[in-house]
Amino acid sequence: MIVSGGEALVDLVPAPGGLLAPRLGGGPYNVALTAARLGVPTAFLSRVSTDAFGDALVRRLGESGVDTSLVQRGPEPTTLAVVTLDDDASARYSFYTEGTADRFVTDPGPLPDGTAALSVGTLGMVLDPGATVYETMLRREHERGVLTALDPNIRADMIADPDAYRARFASWLPSVRLLKVSLDDAEWLARATDLDDVLAAARSWLDAGPQAVVLTKGGDGVVLLTSSGLDVTVAGRPVDVVDTIGAGDTVQGAMLAWLVRHQVTDLSALTRGEADELLTYATRAAAVTVSRSGAEPPTEDELQQCV
Repeated sequence: MIVSGGEALVDLVPAPGGLLAPRLGGGPYNVALTAARLGVPTAFLSRVSTDAFGDALVRRLGESGVDTSLVQRGPEPTTLAVVTLDDDASARYSFYTEGTADRFVTDPGPLPDGTAALSVGTLGMVLDPGATVYETMLRREHERGVLTALDPNIRADMIADPDAYRARFASWLPSVRLLKVSLDDAEWLARATDLDDVLAAARSWLDAGPQAVVLTKGGDGVVLLTSSGLDVTVAGRPVDVVDTIGAGDTVQGAMLAWLVRHQVTDLSALTRGEADELLTYATRAAAVTVSRSGAEPPTEDELQQCV
């Protein structure tokens, strides 16, 4: 089983006529949807509002095959994100998080037996008190031998003290096996100005604990570096992009689905062929997501039709 923990929220996305249309999402939420739709048993862990948005969020999880037994419910409102799209369909976000439900998740204790992977990230690792809960879980599950994955998915406007966050990020790395970062996130985290600086930072992160770092570069593809020295790049797949909402989350969910399905527990032992297959699977899934509006990751059947 894969457990994805973090925020569940509603994106308000541009719609015809200058209106905003609600779309259910959130980074860890989208990771859970992706892995479950790709056929791997997956659970979602968060605190979700009992308001109408929260009901819809939980219902969509169930419809996608996600186990909701770890979902906590509360009367606090649902987090909202207003999305704007740049000329290249890249998404920009403004968040409304004060007093919202996902911030008040409580520690469920050790995850269920049979949990193969835990994925955390995005606002779930920024906004306390919830961030401290997920941080505790990350460290505990790593010690229990679970494949731990982190996608910081930086929302710089929500980080009041960037230096403190960077230090906190560094403190997580010894408990992370798979670190997935976008090029923009890596530049922000490392204060880097070019790809060479980013790759140097990625190798320093490997030295701190992760077995693998995956760097996503949008349409320019994905790079995987491992602690054993493997360096693999897979090109992006040509596609007509509607928007990029959920693209990185799809990559994360698809990678975890592939790793769990293939029973990979030591990423440093990946062969070049396995790494190429892993990244190709993830980029194919992300290409489907960006070809349609909002975060709508593909099912396994849809993905096979795109081979």
